[in-house]
Amino acid sequence: MRRNRTERAEYGDFQTPQKLAETVCRLLAESVPYAATIIEPTCGVGNFLFAALKSFPGAQRAIGADINPQYIAKARQRAELESQPIELVQADFFAAEWPRTLLDCAEPILVVGNPPWVTNTHLSKLGSDNTPQKSNESGLSGYEAISGKSNFDISEWMLVRLLDWLNGRNAVLAMLCKTTVARKVLAYAWRSGIQLQSASMRLFDAQESFGVSVDACLLVCTLAPGSCCDTCAVFPSLSERNAASKIGYQDGNLVADVDKYMRWRGLSGPELYRWRSGVKHDCSAVMELRPLGSIYINGLHEKVEIEPDCLFPLFKSSDIANGRIVKPKRYVLVTQTKVGEDTRAIERFAPKTWSYLQTHASRLDSRRSTIYAKQPRFAVFGIGDYSFAPWKVAVSGLYKRLAFHVIPSFEGKPSMLDDTCYFLSCDSEEEAAYLKSLLDSDPAREFYSSFLFPDSKRPVTVDLLRRLDLLALAHILGSEAQLVDFLQRRETGGKYGTEPSALQPVLFG
Repeated sequence: MRRNRTERAEYGDFQTPQKLAETVCRLLAESVPYAATIIEPTCGVGNFLFAALKSFPGAQRAIGADINPQYIAKARQRAELESQPIELVQADFFAAEWPRTLLDCAEPILVVGNPPWVTNTHLSKLGSDNTPQKSNESGLSGYEAISGKSNFDISEWMLVRLLDWLNGRNAVLAMLCKTTVARKVLAYAWRSGIQLQSASMRLFDAQESFGVSVDACLLVCTLAPGSCCDTCAVFPSLSERNAASKIGYQDGNLVADVDKYMRWRGLSGPELYRWRSGVKHDCSAVMELRPLGSIYINGLHEKVEIEPDCLFPLFKSSDIANGRIVKPKRYVLVTQTKVGEDTRAIERFAPKTWSYLQTHASRLDSRRSTIYAKQPRFAVFGIGDYSFAPWKVAVSGLYKRLAFHVIPSFEGKPSMLDDTCYFLSCDSEEEAAYLKSLLDSDPAREFYSSFLFPDSKRPVTVDLLRRLDLLALAHILGSEAQLVDFLQRRETGGKYGTEPSALQPVLFG
């Protein structure tokens, strides 16, 4: 019986094509001379199991498990037809006693397969209980957990647990997964001291194999007692023999290019200028307006006549990434000057604006993010003194290309950025142009690119930007005195984002 689409989504069910499974197992046999035990913990109909037995004919034992009894039945029929002595068990990965099973397995152990390509959040939306017990192993803060950073792929949880159970054994873990999952699993292994002898990622076309548009790879982790490997070779394809790059874990950070990082690691340091994110409002249909003569048009195609007091020029990620900063095409309603500020004052100094907000109160009150809970009505986030700086240096967080741009004020009003952009606040055009020149320099670009994973949902993050020590960079570029001059001016008269505690040792020895 064919599984319906919802059930397929719930289990992340992408059966591995037999040809792909055989290609992977032949590749593994080139570097793994022998496997005493072969295990596929989410075996489906068993394509990987049968391919592994073909490539490792000397295996003493083969074990396959899957939550779907129909798949197990099909795998058993095939095993009988091919006279393969495979132990097949219908079992839920999250409930099975894998540590006990592995204790009884002869080494070296080969754990191979294609775990579910689905996230815990997606399963929650489906009302599924096919999930691991929830925990916060990454130690995320409340806001990070609320805003989505606690979302994870089910396969990530599975692979992390398998590494834990195999740690200290002679074993190979070889799994097809998203590249983002592979990196998180490796970061966990390096951070936790898993005894890796070697690691590799080999990219493959998930669209061709599974009909999904996502960056994917074969992750291979070789474990051996006493080993300590902190790098992973990345190959552009399953057939390529030469690695294109090397990712790794250096100085407590996951880096995308170990060689570049080692060349510029001296640029890591304190954040002298504070990187900020743009305004977050979660209701563009109401909060973002396009100018039309003396009036504005909102996202609901309504004509809007309001006071200019709360309206500010707005640039979005696409504008920043493509350098479209000549003239703002939209404006944004900014209802506060700092987070938590009472918004009722708008009724007094801008009654038309207040009336407009009241008219669309149902949309604003129903914003889904829980960050608006217990906040003043019509609140926004990502707002403070820094938002109203006359000049900014900005970059989009959504594009692979690091393109920094100077953002001026327009018609006497400071420009705002949306919450997918990051920026430095500046007191003058001279300061903004200088900071841009630092960020555009080759050392800065190589330093940032050593951390940059282009296939990430948001390649550029505030955490990435904050790693660069601008003073160390200015020293290398021979303009340290100019940067110190700007920092001194900000310390004595500026207000748009310096960190005094970081400046003190720089300016006062």
